[in-house]
Amino acid sequence: MIEETGTVTKVDGIMATVAIQKKSSCDDCTAGACETTAEGAEIEALNSIHAEVGQVVRFSITPYTYLKGTMLVYGVPVVALIAGSIAGKNIGEIYFTKMNSDMIAAIAGFGLLVLSLLGIKILSKKLYSKTEYKPVIEEILDRTT
Repeated sequence: MIEETGTVTKVDGIMATVAIQKKSSCDDCTAGACETTAEGAEIEALNSIHAEVGQVVRFSITPYTYLKGTMLVYGVPVVALIAGSIAGKNIGEIYFTKMNSDMIAAIAGFGLLVLSLLGIKILSKKLYSKTEYKPVIEEILDRTT
């Protein structure tokens, strides 16, 4: 389990917005699960224990969800870049004999990379709207509001 602590800033039904301290890894993150601000980051989590605004809570993300998100964000674009480059090289050698096949490979690789990033952006919004992919508030650490 990946665990973090933060302060509940908003409660909306079974969901709560939790403010967490921004880490250095947040700067390079492309997952889109958090709303980053100058002070930190905010993440939406399931609030099954009914935490209230102002309470400090511990929430967790399952390793499966974290691994799936990591593979989606990092693995798919790398595979798309390599596959596009290989396909572009082969297509360039067969159909574009007057052009440099390496140039066709680069164009195809980066083209497929951009398409994969757009697809991931669309898919991540759909996946993040599902509750099984959200962090879960496990415990209220500080009951003072």
